Amino acid sequence: MAPSGYSMKRPSLNRRQLIGTSALAAGASLFNTTSAQAAATKPALQKNDTILFQGDSITDAGRDKKNEGHPNHQAALGRGYPLLAGSGILGSHPDLGLRIHNRGISGHKVPDLQNRWQKDTLDLSPAVLSILIGVNDIWHKINGKYEGTVESYKAGYDGLIKETKKALPNTTIVICEPFVLRCGAVKDTWFPEFDEFRAAAKEVAEANGTLWVPFQTMFDEPVAAGTKPEYWAHDGVHPSFAGHSLMAQTWRDVVGI
Repeated sequence: MAPSGYSMKRPSLNRRQLIGTSALAAGASLFNTTSAQAAATKPALQKNDTILFQGDSITDAGRDKKNEGHPNHQAALGRGYPLLAGSGILGSHPDLGLRIHNRGISGHKVPDLQNRWQKDTLDLSPAVLSILIGVNDIWHKINGKYEGTVESYKAGYDGLIKETKKALPNTTIVICEPFVLRCGAVKDTWFPEFDEFRAAAKEVAEANGTLWVPFQTMFDEPVAAGTKPEYWAHDGVHPSFAGHSLMAQTWRDVVGI
């Protein structure tokens, strides 16, 4: 899959050595300023703010749901990028009393988010809301378990963002690009439709002026530079520890916290 073009200087990457320097060099030209990023305002964190990560199994990452009501609970944040990003944020802002939650649920698609949006998102009143959703919307379709389309994905996603902006006008919304790597479960049959889902997510971000985290490009560049895709996600979908580390690092660079 040819990477989309982004380029933005990422000086903070050199300060947070979460992965090897070769991968950092490959990621140095990840970002261009998109209209979504230009329109969005990066958050200025305030005391007692809540940061919420939403999505599917990539965000869930085996989190302890029994303790999800406890902010900053290590097990409740899972074993993936929300834990890594969240721990870095908490370490950088010890005086703010921030509350970080993970509400990702394995297997979920946009309609599943719609069904639980009030309880798992709006009721938490996050100052920063991050969403990564889309891979199951195509994976379950390919497996014959779902009949959604790119159009229904885009319409449902756009509706969620508009509902959130109306209910929580001061919330900074971060839309993360759905991604896959060409290995494991990811076959040629995923394309070009998966690229259409990616494009739809970006269109939702741009239309609503949210921040945009280009995870696909983030992975495409080190793979193009020679790193095996399995290093980042053995099944092409679920990141390895290295993959989650790169995601957390990139997320913090884009969001600016």
